[in-house]
Amino acid sequence: MPARNAVPSSTDQTDPIGAAWDSIRAGLRRDCGARTFDGWLRPIALGGFDAETGSLRLELPSQFMADWVQTHFSERLALAWRARLPDVRQIRIGVGPAAPKTAAAVEIPAPAAPKQPAEGEDDESIPAVALEPRYRFENFVVGKANEVAFNAARTLAIADKVAFNPLFIHGGTGRGKTHLLHAIGHEFHRLRPRAKIIYMSAEKFMVEFVAALRANETIRFKQQLRSADLLMIDDVQFIAGKESTQEEFFHTMNEIISAGRRLAISSDRAPQDLDGIEPRILSRLSWGLVADINAADLELRLSIIQKKLEQLPDVSVPEDVVMFLAKRISSNVRELEGALNRIAAYAAMQNRTIDLEFVGEVLANILRANQRRISIDEIQTRVSDHYRIRKAEMTSARRAREVARPRQVAMYLSKQLTPRSLPEIGRRFGGRDHTTVIHAVRQIEKLRAQDPELDSDIRLLTRQLES
Repeated sequence: MPARNAVPSSTDQTDPIGAAWDSIRAGLRRDCGARTFDGWLRPIALGGFDAETGSLRLELPSQFMADWVQTHFSERLALAWRARLPDVRQIRIGVGPAAPKTAAAVEIPAPAAPKQPAEGEDDESIPAVALEPRYRFENFVVGKANEVAFNAARTLAIADKVAFNPLFIHGGTGRGKTHLLHAIGHEFHRLRPRAKIIYMSAEKFMVEFVAALRANETIRFKQQLRSADLLMIDDVQFIAGKESTQEEFFHTMNEIISAGRRLAISSDRAPQDLDGIEPRILSRLSWGLVADINAADLELRLSIIQKKLEQLPDVSVPEDVVMFLAKRISSNVRELEGALNRIAAYAAMQNRTIDLEFVGEVLANILRANQRRISIDEIQTRVSDHYRIRKAEMTSARRAREVARPRQVAMYLSKQLTPRSLPEIGRRFGGRDHTTVIHAVRQIEKLRAQDPELDSDIRLLTRQLES
């Protein structure tokens, strides 16, 4: 086994690895923000570098921090090292003695100088807040699909008084529910540094409640949760069928709401669609504000990609690749962001230009999983049903407005959502010329900017066809 070369302190500028690390650290702090950098990335220390294999070890003070950095920053770190020092071809993240000891990374510092405790009050009475540093309102991309949930979440976090409680956010996997819960916590903490904030998954709620029962510590468990100024429970659907957990959850909800404290809950389904949950809990959940997060439409997915690329300034992604990704990866936002990270890392490590061919190679598995072939026939059926006309009118010669406009909408959607050529689309609409399709597309694009109702129709149809 080749000998490992010790890495001197990054302050030694005669060492290329140390100098590169100083530059990378400065870039990470600038791009990720002081809070994320100080909480998770500052404690990273250089371990050792194997010149023969090009493997560099980065060390952190705990396994928890090492796992978190591995999950959220490994590809970004690999990209940064490859860009600045090509000799480093592999990054290994682990626990080691080189890392400086630090406070728990989940403790969020107050935005201003800490308030001095009152006489007789212990510093320990100010609780640590276990929240994901990246999930904040300022980096949540807002669109039609999620703006109601976003505005409700901000109101719950910021307003001195709210007209609704609890806030119930629901939507499919990877649409931003957890992001919004953490963002509520961050903003609530920023405005009220001494408030007690608790975030936990419903599964953790259940596990801790059962553990408290077995240890005869249910009173402590109840007091801990019910004293929260802000309680957030993620993925509440996981308590379905758990009678004793639901009983405790119901009383906790009542205590929080009755005391005027704030409660935010997320689920993958609306309250009325949750099976195995007691009716009194569903009634309580529906009592506040129920906000759904729909699947991101094409416009929102494009905005998400652009936002992500702002965080990767050294990565050049052409417009045709951006559009390709937005159209092809429509299942959830988390997968879209992961795809971008993967593209950037592979392009840097393989020294490849990012183009459609390269993206197809790197994301082959993801693209196959997201393959959703929308047919022109399916579009014609959906549009006909929406506008309540016979499907045969899509191919008829009639030019009456009540038929012509839906037909143009269907042509427009066929151009946007299928890979079919203009002549082929024309043939599927009663043998029309490709110039007729071009006219229809341009007409709908112009009308969408002028007619909010038509724009809303097309957004709805697009979501239905892509779901």
